[in-house]
Amino acid sequence: MYEELDVIIKNRFIDEFKDGYPLISKESLNSWEKVSKEGTILNLLDEKRRFIAKAYHGVQNKGMGWVLTKEKKQKINLEFFKDKINKAIKYREDFYNNKETTAFRVLNGEGDNLGGLTIDYFDGFYLLTWYSLGIYQFKDEIIEALKSEVSYKGIYQKRRFDTKGQYLESDNDFVFGEKAPEPLIIKENNENFAIYLDDGPMVGVFLDQREVRKTIRDKYAKDKTVLNTFSYTGAFSVFAARGGAKKTTSVDLANRSRAKTQEQFEINNIDIEKQEIIVQDVFDYFNFAVKKDFLFDMVVVDPPSFARSKKRTFSVAKDYVKLLKEIIQITNKDGIIVASTNCANFGMVTFRDFIAKAFKESHKKYKIEESFSLPKDFKVIDEFRESSYLKVVFIRKLS
Repeated sequence: MYEELDVIIKNRFIDEFKDGYPLISKESLNSWEKVSKEGTILNLLDEKRRFIAKAYHGVQNKGMGWVLTKEKKQKINLEFFKDKINKAIKYREDFYNNKETTAFRVLNGEGDNLGGLTIDYFDGFYLLTWYSLGIYQFKDEIIEALKSEVSYKGIYQKRRFDTKGQYLESDNDFVFGEKAPEPLIIKENNENFAIYLDDGPMVGVFLDQREVRKTIRDKYAKDKTVLNTFSYTGAFSVFAARGGAKKTTSVDLANRSRAKTQEQFEINNIDIEKQEIIVQDVFDYFNFAVKKDFLFDMVVVDPPSFARSKKRTFSVAKDYVKLLKEIIQITNKDGIIVASTNCANFGMVTFRDFIAKAFKESHKKYKIEESFSLPKDFKVIDEFRESSYLKVVFIRKLS
C-alpha cells in the first residue's frame, strides 16, 4: 500500500481540477510541507474537505504530480494500472495490425490519464520512460500490469528523474524477457530504422514525426535537393532519399550522427555515395552555404527546444525567427521549408506568427501547404492541450 495524504486545493484551482485538468502545480495546494515523499497518493480536497480527485506526487519539469482518478474509492493498485494500459492498447489496436509500421506509442502520459510515463512499442519490445521518481514508485505494479495485458519479447526502461527531464545513466535499461538485437530493425511506413533500446537516452528515431516523414517521401521529395538540419540519425533524409530526392545533405553537430546516419541509409539500400553527411554546427553550415551560393529545393528544420554549444546558445522561443531567416536565404524559389518544433511553451498560432515574421523581415513571400501535430498514438486530452507539443508546417517559398 502507498502512503495517502489529504491535501487542500486553493479555491481558484478547484474548478479546473473538476473539469479534468490533470497537472498538479506547486501553486495549486495550500501547503506542501507535509508532502515529503514522491509517490505519495494525494487526496485533493476543497476547503470544506470535499473530495475532488486522487493524484500522486512526482516532481518533473511540468509540475509536482498528476491526477490519477476522480473516483474517491479507487485504489491505486495493480488492477488500476491494468485498466489504464488495457484502454491505451485498445485505442491503438490499428497500429498493432499494421505490418508496414512496427513502432508506435502505446501509452502517452496524461493523454492516457497516467501522467509521468510513456510506453513505446518496437516490434515486440516495450520501452517504458519514467519522468519522475514519483511515478517510478509504482514501477513494479505498472510493469506487472503491462506483462499481463500484452504479448512481448522484452521490456526496457529509461529514467528521466531530475527537474530538467535529463536521462539518468544506469546499467538496468533492460528489465525483463529477451534482450533486443543491436540494432533492432523496425519498420515505419515500409522503411527501416535501426533502433537501440539500451544505448543511452535516445533509441534512434522520434516516433512523433511519422506522418511528416511519410509526407516528405510521398509528396515533396522527388527530384529535389534536400537539406536536413539538426539531422540526428538522418530519419528525414532516409525518407527523402526513398522518395526519389536527387541528393540529401544531413547536418548535425554530434560526432556520432555520421555513423548513425550511414547506418540508416545502409539498411534501406540507399547509396551513401550519393548523399552528404556533415558533422558541423548548423549555424556555421548556414554561413558556409550562403558564401558558396548553395540553394536547396527542400530544407527540413527540427531543432531541439534548447541547445548549447561552445559558440552559442539556441532557444526555440527566442531564436526560431532568426533560424528561419537563415533557411529562407538558402531555399530555392518555389522550394519547401519543413519547419518543425517540439517546444511546448507556445501553440501553433504563435508558431505561424514566427513564420510570418521571418518571411516579412526577409522581404519574401510564402504559402503554407499543410501542417501537422501529434499523430493518433500520441494521444492528448482536451483538458490539457499544452501536451500537444508538436508543430510542423510545410512552407512554400514563393519569392
